[in-house]
Amino acid sequence: MKRYIDSIMELSHPEIQFISLGPGDPELITLKGLKALQNASYIYCPATLTPAGTQTSYAANTLLALGIAQERIRTFALPMSKNREAALKVYHNLANEIEDGCHKRQQIAVAAEGDAGFYASVQYLYELLKNKGLPVKRIAGIPAFIAAGPVAGIHLAKQEERLLVVPGIITAQELAEKIDAGYVIVIMKLPLCAEAVLQYLHSNPDAEFHYFENISRTNEFYTSDPAIIKEKKFPYFSLMVIGRKQ
Repeated sequence: MKRYIDSIMELSHPEIQFISLGPGDPELITLKGLKALQNASYIYCPATLTPAGTQTSYAANTLLALGIAQERIRTFALPMSKNREAALKVYHNLANEIEDGCHKRQQIAVAAEGDAGFYASVQYLYELLKNKGLPVKRIAGIPAFIAAGPVAGIHLAKQEERLLVVPGIITAQELAEKIDAGYVIVIMKLPLCAEAVLQYLHSNPDAEFHYFENISRTNEFYTSDPAIIKEKKFPYFSLMVIGRKQ
């Protein structure tokens, strides 16, 4: 019975597409993702509020660069706070708005930077819509750390190496243990563990460090020089790859 109801729901509502934009360069979106954007009635994408009260959105800028008309782009601002109550309220309101659009037979898309299923804030919205019984689909994309490899000319994991991706929650001791065990560590959301990374860097000058900012954007920056890394203030869009020196 549930399978029958689900199939009826899928027939009665257009599929809501969660589209991965890639790390920032418009040319790094997949053809499948681009076609879905071009076919969408409206595209929702996250934005941040500036101190002046205006919205900025890297995702919206990518959409515009891909030729998507401004009037089809709808941004939603997420409060940047560890207290998730305000952000959850935004997601619930947005889920209700998208549900209403589905009832009107609109083709709705939600755009996310990187890969929409990899440390993506829109995952919560995906779950809300899915729990409403609405048909949702995710289109894969390129996360920033994959795009970072060619920038540095490095092979992220070779032969028997193991790759560990962490969301900025790691200590200097854990870094040492994992790297000594043969892991290559990718640290996303680098500002969250800046102190631990710098502590490990000071204690292990022979390790290999690759530091990236704003991968594939016009202000992209990369260095493997520990002296430069020590002086950096890690911005939000930064990541690091650490491993044993070959």
